[in-house]
Amino acid sequence: MTRTVRSDWARALLICSKCSRKMGGGFGTDGKQRLMKALRAHLGTGKGRKSRMGIVEVKCLGVCPKNAVVVINGCDSKLWHIVPKGTAVEDLVEELGL
Repeated sequence: MTRTVRSDWARALLICSKCSRKMGGGFGTDGKQRLMKALRAHLGTGKGRKSRMGIVEVKCLGVCPKNAVVVINGCDSKLWHIVPKGTAVEDLVEELGL
């Protein structure tokens, strides 16, 4: 038997933690934030299951691009996005339809 837990997420973004760690930042206004933190700050979402959207770093997704991070939008998981270092967070939000 399984149990369930409620979440307030309308969608989930999966971000490769290995790509983020290897780059050591590269996003946000000063270019020093990891993509996950820059997206959370831009969208105003919190952490945990009570936030309105889940932005989660996951283990290596196996694509491993140079100077980029792999992002999967849970609503459109057939397309994996490779986000180059320095990409404006506003542009990524628009492309992902957030």
